[in-house]
Amino acid sequence: MVPPTSLILDLTRLASRAGRMATGVDRVERAWLSACLADPRPVLGLLRTPVGFALLDRAGMQRFARAFDHHDWGRAGPVAMLFRRLDPARRAAQGRVRALAVARVSRRGLTGMLRRWLPPGAVYLNTGHANLDNRVMRALHGAGARVVVLVHDTIPLDLPQAAGPGSVARFGRRLDVVARHADRVVATARVTASRIEARLAERGRVPPMVVAPLGVAPARPDPAALPPDIDLVRPYMVVLGTIEPRKNHALLLDVWERLGDDAPRLFICGARGWNNAEVFARLDRGVPGVSEMPGLSDGAVAALLGGARALLFPSLAEGYGLPPLEAQALGCRVICGDLAICRELLGDAAVYCDPADRYQWEQAIRAHAAPPRLPPPRVLSPSWAAHVERALGGL
Repeated sequence: MVPPTSLILDLTRLASRAGRMATGVDRVERAWLSACLADPRPVLGLLRTPVGFALLDRAGMQRFARAFDHHDWGRAGPVAMLFRRLDPARRAAQGRVRALAVARVSRRGLTGMLRRWLPPGAVYLNTGHANLDNRVMRALHGAGARVVVLVHDTIPLDLPQAAGPGSVARFGRRLDVVARHADRVVATARVTASRIEARLAERGRVPPMVVAPLGVAPARPDPAALPPDIDLVRPYMVVLGTIEPRKNHALLLDVWERLGDDAPRLFICGARGWNNAEVFARLDRGVPGVSEMPGLSDGAVAALLGGARALLFPSLAEGYGLPPLEAQALGCRVICGDLAICRELLGDAAVYCDPADRYQWEQAIRAHAAPPRLPPPRVLSPSWAAHVERALGGL
Protein backbone atom coordinates (compact mmCIF):
# COMPACT_ATOMS: atom_id res chain seq x y z
CA MET A 1 0.00 0.00 0.00
CA VAL A 2 1.05 3.61 -0.58
CA PRO A 3 2.36 5.21 2.65
CA PRO A 4 0.15 8.01 4.01
CA THR A 5 0.94 11.35 2.37
CA SER A 6 -0.85 13.27 5.11
CA LEU A 7 -2.67 12.63 8.39
CA ILE A 8 -6.04 13.95 9.51
CA LEU A 9 -6.71 13.43 13.21
CA ASP A 10 -10.21 13.64 14.62
CA LEU A 11 -10.18 15.99 17.63
CA THR A 12 -13.91 15.98 18.34
CA ARG A 13 -13.56 14.15 21.63
CA LEU A 14 -10.89 16.45 23.07
CA ALA A 15 -13.01 19.53 22.33
CA SER A 16 -15.99 17.88 24.02
CA ARG A 17 -13.93 17.33 27.19
CA ALA A 18 -13.28 21.00 27.88
CA GLY A 19 -13.69 21.77 31.56
CA ARG A 20 -13.30 18.14 32.65
CA MET A 21 -10.40 16.09 33.92
CA ALA A 22 -8.87 13.92 31.21
CA THR A 23 -9.79 10.23 31.10
CA GLY A 24 -7.61 7.47 29.71
CA VAL A 25 -9.22 7.74 26.27
CA ASP A 26 -8.69 11.52 26.31
CA ARG A 27 -5.02 11.02 27.10
CA VAL A 28 -4.64 8.60 24.18
CA GLU A 29 -6.14 11.13 21.77
CA ARG A 30 -3.88 13.83 23.25
CA ALA A 31 -0.84 11.59 22.69
CA TRP A 32 -1.87 11.12 19.07
CA LEU A 33 -2.16 14.89 18.71
CA SER A 34 1.45 15.23 19.85
CA ALA A 35 2.50 12.46 17.45
CA CYS A 36 0.79 14.15 14.51
CA LEU A 37 2.34 17.52 15.34
CA ALA A 38 5.77 15.87 15.44
CA ASP A 39 5.21 14.15 12.08
CA PRO A 40 6.88 15.86 9.09
CA ARG A 41 3.96 15.08 6.79
CA PRO A 42 1.08 17.55 6.35
CA VAL A 43 -1.44 17.20 9.18
CA LEU A 44 -4.98 18.43 9.73
CA GLY A 45 -7.45 18.23 12.60
CA LEU A 46 -11.14 17.51 12.00
CA LEU A 47 -13.84 18.39 14.52
CA ARG A 48 -17.59 18.01 14.54
CA THR A 49 -19.22 21.17 15.89
CA PRO A 50 -22.84 21.88 16.90
CA VAL A 51 -23.47 23.39 13.46
CA GLY A 52 -21.23 21.31 11.19
CA PHE A 53 -17.50 20.68 10.91
CA ALA A 54 -14.25 22.58 11.35
CA LEU A 55 -10.77 21.90 10.00
CA LEU A 56 -7.54 22.96 11.71
CA ASP A 57 -4.10 23.18 10.11
CA ARG A 58 -0.87 22.43 11.96
CA ALA A 59 -0.70 25.87 13.58
CA GLY A 60 -4.32 25.60 14.69
CA MET A 61 -3.70 22.13 16.11
CA GLN A 62 -0.74 23.46 18.10
CA ARG A 63 -2.87 26.22 19.61
CA PHE A 64 -5.67 23.74 20.26
CA ALA A 65 -3.22 21.49 22.13
CA ARG A 66 -2.06 24.37 24.33
CA ALA A 67 -5.64 25.36 25.13
CA PHE A 68 -6.47 21.77 26.11
CA ASP A 69 -3.36 21.36 28.25
CA HIS A 70 -3.85 24.63 30.13
CA HIS A 71 -7.67 24.46 30.33
CA ASP A 72 -7.68 27.91 28.75
CA TRP A 73 -10.14 28.16 25.89
CA GLY A 74 -10.73 31.90 26.14
CA ARG A 75 -14.17 33.41 25.63
CA ALA A 76 -16.90 31.66 23.72
CA GLY A 77 -17.54 34.41 21.18
CA PRO A 78 -20.94 35.51 19.85
CA VAL A 79 -21.70 32.43 17.73
CA ALA A 80 -20.58 29.88 20.32
CA MET A 81 -22.72 31.65 22.93
CA LEU A 82 -25.72 30.41 20.95
CA PHE A 83 -24.81 26.79 21.74
CA ARG A 84 -26.95 26.87 24.87
CA ARG A 85 -27.01 23.12 25.37
CA LEU A 86 -23.28 23.21 26.11
CA ASP A 87 -21.80 24.21 29.45
CA PRO A 88 -19.61 27.37 29.53
CA ALA A 89 -16.31 25.50 29.14
CA ARG A 90 -17.46 23.61 26.07
CA ARG A 91 -18.97 26.77 24.58
CA ALA A 92 -15.59 28.42 25.02
CA ALA A 93 -13.87 25.44 23.36
CA GLN A 94 -16.22 25.67 20.39
CA GLY A 95 -15.48 29.37 20.12
CA ARG A 96 -11.75 28.67 20.07
CA VAL A 97 -12.21 25.96 17.42
CA ARG A 98 -14.13 28.40 15.21
CA ALA A 99 -11.38 30.99 15.62
CA LEU A 100 -8.60 28.52 14.81
CA ALA A 101 -10.28 26.81 11.85
CA VAL A 102 -8.92 27.22 8.33
CA ALA A 103 -12.26 25.95 7.02
CA ARG A 104 -15.77 25.59 8.45
CA VAL A 105 -18.79 24.02 6.77
CA SER A 106 -22.30 22.90 7.56
CA ARG A 107 -22.96 19.19 7.85
CA ARG A 108 -23.83 18.97 4.17
CA GLY A 109 -20.58 20.64 3.14
CA LEU A 110 -18.18 18.09 4.63
CA THR A 111 -17.43 16.15 1.43
CA GLY A 112 -16.59 19.31 -0.50
CA MET A 113 -14.35 20.65 2.26
CA LEU A 114 -12.42 17.38 2.50
CA ARG A 115 -11.95 17.19 -1.27
CA ARG A 116 -10.53 20.70 -1.29
CA TRP A 117 -8.11 20.14 1.57
CA LEU A 118 -7.04 16.48 1.54
CA PRO A 119 -4.23 15.42 -0.80
CA PRO A 120 -4.36 11.94 -2.35
CA GLY A 121 -3.24 9.23 0.05
CA ALA A 122 -4.44 10.92 3.24
CA VAL A 123 -5.19 8.78 6.29
CA TYR A 124 -7.93 9.73 8.75
CA LEU A 125 -7.29 8.71 12.38
CA ASN A 126 -10.09 8.28 14.89
CA THR A 127 -8.74 7.47 18.35
CA GLY A 128 -11.55 8.64 20.65
CA HIS A 129 -14.71 6.87 19.41
CA ALA A 130 -16.29 10.29 18.67
CA ASN A 131 -17.54 11.35 15.23
CA LEU A 132 -17.93 7.73 14.07
CA ASP A 133 -20.79 8.43 11.71
CA ASN A 134 -21.76 6.92 8.35
CA ARG A 135 -21.98 10.34 6.67
CA VAL A 136 -18.52 11.33 7.91
CA MET A 137 -16.97 8.05 6.78
CA ARG A 138 -18.55 8.31 3.31
CA ALA A 139 -17.24 11.87 2.99
CA LEU A 140 -13.73 10.77 3.93
CA HIS A 141 -13.73 7.90 1.46
CA GLY A 142 -15.23 10.20 -1.15
CA ALA A 143 -12.23 12.49 -0.68
CA GLY A 144 -9.85 9.55 -1.17
CA ALA A 145 -8.84 9.11 2.47
CA ARG A 146 -8.29 5.80 4.21
CA VAL A 147 -9.97 5.36 7.60
CA VAL A 148 -8.05 4.04 10.63
CA VAL A 149 -9.99 3.59 13.87
CA LEU A 150 -8.51 2.79 17.28
CA VAL A 151 -11.12 0.71 19.14
CA HIS A 152 -10.26 0.80 22.83
CA ASP A 153 -12.48 -2.08 23.94
CA THR A 154 -15.96 -3.57 23.67
CA ILE A 155 -16.85 -3.25 27.36
CA PRO A 156 -20.23 -1.51 26.81
CA LEU A 157 -21.37 -4.65 24.96
CA ASP A 158 -19.53 -7.16 27.16
CA LEU A 159 -20.57 -5.65 30.51
CA PRO A 160 -23.73 -3.64 29.76
CA GLN A 161 -24.88 -3.58 33.39
CA ALA A 162 -21.94 -1.33 34.24
CA ALA A 163 -22.34 1.03 31.27
CA GLY A 164 -23.49 4.63 31.47
CA PRO A 165 -26.97 5.72 30.35
CA GLY A 166 -27.42 5.21 26.60
CA SER A 167 -23.83 4.09 26.08
CA VAL A 168 -24.61 0.50 25.06
CA ALA A 169 -26.77 1.50 22.09
CA ARG A 170 -24.44 4.37 21.20
CA PHE A 171 -21.37 2.14 21.22
CA GLY A 172 -23.18 -0.49 19.14
CA ARG A 173 -23.95 2.12 16.48
CA ARG A 174 -20.33 3.25 16.43
CA LEU A 175 -19.08 -0.30 16.03
CA ASP A 176 -21.54 -0.73 13.14
CA VAL A 177 -19.80 2.21 11.46
CA VAL A 178 -16.36 0.71 12.10
CA ALA A 179 -17.40 -2.62 10.58
CA ARG A 180 -18.84 -0.91 7.53
CA HIS A 181 -16.19 1.71 6.78
CA ALA A 182 -12.83 1.18 8.53
CA ASP A 183 -9.83 0.34 6.36
CA ARG A 184 -7.86 -0.62 9.46
CA VAL A 185 -8.74 -1.22 13.11
CA VAL A 186 -6.12 -0.66 15.79
CA ALA A 187 -6.40 -2.67 19.01
CA THR A 188 -4.13 -2.09 21.98
CA ALA A 189 -3.70 -5.68 23.23
CA ARG A 190 -4.18 -9.24 21.99
CA VAL A 191 -6.94 -9.92 24.51
CA THR A 192 -8.84 -6.83 23.43
CA ALA A 193 -8.29 -7.58 19.75
CA SER A 194 -10.01 -10.96 20.08
CA ARG A 195 -13.12 -9.34 21.62
CA ILE A 196 -13.19 -6.60 18.99
CA GLU A 197 -12.86 -9.17 16.21
CA ALA A 198 -15.76 -11.18 17.62
CA ARG A 199 -18.02 -8.13 17.88
CA LEU A 200 -17.14 -6.99 14.37
CA ALA A 201 -17.79 -10.49 13.01
CA GLU A 202 -21.31 -10.26 14.42
CA ARG A 203 -21.72 -7.21 12.18
CA GLY A 204 -20.65 -9.03 9.03
CA ARG A 205 -17.21 -7.54 8.36
CA VAL A 206 -13.88 -7.60 10.19
CA PRO A 207 -11.53 -4.95 8.75
CA PRO A 208 -7.77 -5.61 8.78
CA MET A 209 -6.51 -5.23 12.35
CA VAL A 210 -3.19 -4.52 14.04
CA VAL A 211 -2.28 -4.66 17.73
CA ALA A 212 -0.35 -1.61 18.93
CA PRO A 213 0.19 -1.43 22.71
CA LEU A 214 -0.23 2.05 24.14
CA GLY A 215 2.76 4.10 25.15
CA VAL A 216 3.56 4.67 28.80
CA ALA A 217 4.78 8.15 29.72
CA PRO A 218 3.62 9.11 33.22
CA ALA A 219 3.44 12.75 34.17
CA ARG A 220 6.31 14.36 36.05
CA PRO A 221 5.47 14.20 39.79
CA ASP A 222 4.38 17.59 41.14
CA PRO A 223 4.13 17.40 44.95
CA ALA A 224 3.30 21.11 45.12
CA ALA A 225 0.02 20.38 43.32
CA LEU A 226 -1.22 18.14 46.15
CA PRO A 227 -3.55 19.60 48.80
CA PRO A 228 -1.40 21.29 51.46
CA ASP A 229 -3.08 19.44 54.34
CA ILE A 230 -2.72 15.92 52.92
CA ASP A 231 -1.17 13.38 55.30
CA LEU A 232 1.45 11.31 53.47
CA VAL A 233 3.30 10.13 56.57
CA ARG A 234 0.92 7.29 57.35
CA PRO A 235 1.11 4.39 54.83
CA TYR A 236 -1.40 4.89 52.04
CA MET A 237 -2.71 3.33 48.85
CA VAL A 238 -4.33 4.81 45.77
CA VAL A 239 -7.20 3.80 43.51
CA LEU A 240 -7.35 5.74 40.26
CA GLY A 241 -10.26 6.07 37.83
CA THR A 242 -13.84 7.22 37.44
CA ILE A 243 -16.06 6.03 40.29
CA GLU A 244 -18.37 3.77 38.29
CA PRO A 245 -19.50 0.15 38.77
CA ARG A 246 -16.85 -1.43 36.53
CA LYS A 247 -14.03 -0.01 38.65
CA ASN A 248 -15.33 -1.95 41.68
CA HIS A 249 -14.81 0.68 44.38
CA ALA A 250 -17.47 -1.06 46.48
CA LEU A 251 -15.10 -3.96 47.13
CA LEU A 252 -12.43 -1.62 48.47
CA LEU A 253 -14.90 0.15 50.76
CA ASP A 254 -15.91 -3.27 52.13
CA VAL A 255 -12.26 -4.14 52.76
CA TRP A 256 -11.53 -0.84 54.50
CA GLU A 257 -14.52 -1.29 56.78
CA ARG A 258 -13.26 -4.78 57.68
CA LEU A 259 -9.70 -3.58 58.31
CA GLY A 260 -10.76 -0.81 60.67
CA ASP A 261 -7.83 0.77 62.53
CA ASP A 262 -5.36 -1.55 60.78
CA ALA A 263 -6.10 -0.03 57.39
CA PRO A 264 -3.67 2.25 55.58
CA ARG A 265 -5.08 5.45 54.13
CA LEU A 266 -6.96 5.04 50.86
CA PHE A 267 -7.03 7.94 48.40
CA ILE A 268 -9.73 7.64 45.74
CA CYS A 269 -8.59 9.72 42.75
CA GLY A 270 -11.30 10.16 40.14
CA ALA A 271 -14.58 11.87 39.41
CA ARG A 272 -17.93 10.38 40.32
CA GLY A 273 -19.47 8.58 37.37
CA TRP A 274 -22.75 6.77 36.83
CA ASN A 275 -24.97 3.95 38.13
CA ASN A 276 -23.22 3.99 41.50
CA ALA A 277 -25.62 5.60 43.96
CA GLU A 278 -24.87 3.15 46.78
CA VAL A 279 -21.12 3.78 46.60
CA PHE A 280 -21.69 7.54 46.46
CA ALA A 281 -23.92 7.31 49.55
CA ARG A 282 -21.25 5.35 51.44
CA LEU A 283 -18.63 7.92 50.53
CA ASP A 284 -20.93 10.74 51.62
CA ARG A 285 -21.46 9.05 54.98
CA GLY A 286 -17.73 8.47 55.28
CA VAL A 287 -15.61 5.34 55.52
CA PRO A 288 -12.78 5.50 58.09
CA GLY A 289 -9.41 5.93 56.41
CA VAL A 290 -10.89 6.68 52.97
CA SER A 291 -10.60 10.08 51.26
CA GLU A 292 -12.02 11.16 47.91
CA MET A 293 -9.63 13.32 45.91
CA PRO A 294 -11.29 14.32 42.62
CA GLY A 295 -9.80 16.86 40.28
CA LEU A 296 -6.10 16.22 40.92
CA SER A 297 -3.74 17.12 38.10
CA ASP A 298 -1.70 14.39 36.43
CA GLY A 299 1.39 15.71 38.21
CA ALA A 300 -0.33 15.53 41.60
CA VAL A 301 -1.47 11.95 40.94
CA ALA A 302 2.07 11.01 39.89
CA ALA A 303 3.41 12.48 43.13
CA LEU A 304 0.83 10.53 45.12
CA LEU A 305 1.71 7.27 43.37
CA GLY A 306 5.40 7.89 43.95
CA GLY A 307 4.94 7.41 47.70
CA ALA A 308 2.07 4.91 47.77
CA ARG A 309 2.42 1.38 49.11
CA ALA A 310 0.36 0.18 46.14
CA LEU A 311 -2.00 1.16 43.37
CA LEU A 312 -5.23 -0.81 43.75
CA PHE A 313 -6.94 -1.77 40.50
CA PRO A 314 -9.89 -4.10 41.26
CA SER A 315 -11.68 -3.54 37.94
CA LEU A 316 -14.23 -6.05 36.70
CA ALA A 317 -13.21 -5.38 33.08
CA GLU A 318 -10.58 -3.30 31.27
CA GLY A 319 -9.73 -2.57 27.67
CA TYR A 320 -6.13 -1.75 28.52
CA GLY A 321 -5.47 -0.09 31.85
CA LEU A 322 -2.81 2.60 31.75
CA PRO A 323 -2.82 3.33 35.52
CA PRO A 324 -1.03 0.08 36.52
CA LEU A 325 1.67 0.56 33.90
CA GLU A 326 2.19 4.19 34.85
CA ALA A 327 2.24 3.30 38.55
CA GLN A 328 4.94 0.71 37.85
CA ALA A 329 6.97 3.31 35.98
CA LEU A 330 6.69 5.63 39.00
CA GLY A 331 7.99 2.97 41.39
CA CYS A 332 4.64 1.91 42.84
CA ARG A 333 3.57 -1.70 43.30
CA VAL A 334 0.27 -2.83 41.77
CA ILE A 335 -2.47 -5.04 43.21
CA CYS A 336 -5.01 -5.67 40.48
CA GLY A 337 -7.92 -7.80 39.45
CA ASP A 338 -7.00 -11.14 37.92
CA LEU A 339 -8.00 -10.18 34.38
CA ALA A 340 -6.51 -11.55 31.17
CA ILE A 341 -5.65 -8.04 29.98
CA CYS A 342 -3.70 -7.33 33.18
CA ARG A 343 -1.82 -10.62 32.85
CA GLU A 344 -0.93 -9.74 29.25
CA LEU A 345 0.40 -6.29 30.15
CA LEU A 346 1.95 -6.87 33.58
CA GLY A 347 2.97 -10.53 33.57
CA ASP A 348 4.51 -11.47 36.92
CA ALA A 349 5.05 -7.84 37.96
CA ALA A 350 1.72 -7.43 39.80
CA VAL A 351 -0.18 -9.12 42.62
CA TYR A 352 -3.43 -10.57 41.29
CA CYS A 353 -6.65 -10.97 43.27
CA ASP A 354 -10.10 -12.18 42.27
CA PRO A 355 -12.21 -9.01 41.83
CA ALA A 356 -15.01 -10.70 43.80
CA ASP A 357 -12.91 -12.07 46.68
CA ARG A 358 -12.73 -9.56 49.54
CA TYR A 359 -10.54 -11.87 51.62
CA GLN A 360 -7.82 -12.03 48.95
CA TRP A 361 -7.81 -8.25 48.69
CA GLU A 362 -7.73 -7.81 52.44
CA GLN A 363 -4.70 -10.08 52.78
CA ALA A 364 -2.83 -8.42 49.91
CA ILE A 365 -3.53 -4.95 51.29
CA ARG A 366 -2.37 -5.94 54.77
CA ALA A 367 0.85 -7.38 53.37
CA HIS A 368 1.66 -4.29 51.31
CA ALA A 369 0.74 -1.83 54.06
CA ALA A 370 3.40 -3.29 56.36
CA PRO A 371 6.94 -1.90 56.11
CA PRO A 372 9.17 -1.75 54.25
CA ARG A 373 7.87 -0.13 51.05
CA LEU A 374 9.26 -2.25 48.23
CA PRO A 375 9.83 -1.11 44.64
CA PRO A 376 7.94 -3.04 41.96
CA PRO A 377 9.45 -5.38 39.40
CA ARG A 378 10.11 -3.45 36.20
CA VAL A 379 7.87 -3.83 33.18
CA LEU A 380 9.18 -2.90 29.75
CA SER A 381 6.46 -0.79 28.16
CA PRO A 382 6.42 0.69 24.66
CA SER A 383 6.82 4.36 23.87
CA TRP A 384 4.11 6.40 22.21
CA ALA A 385 6.31 6.61 19.12
CA ALA A 386 6.38 2.80 18.94
CA HIS A 387 2.60 2.69 19.35
CA VAL A 388 2.05 5.13 16.48
CA GLU A 389 4.58 3.39 14.25
CA ARG A 390 2.89 0.05 14.81
CA ALA A 391 -0.60 1.49 14.29
CA LEU A 392 0.30 3.04 10.94
CA GLY A 393 2.89 0.53 9.74
CA GLY A 394 2.22 -1.02 6.36
CA LEU A 395 -0.42 1.46 5.24
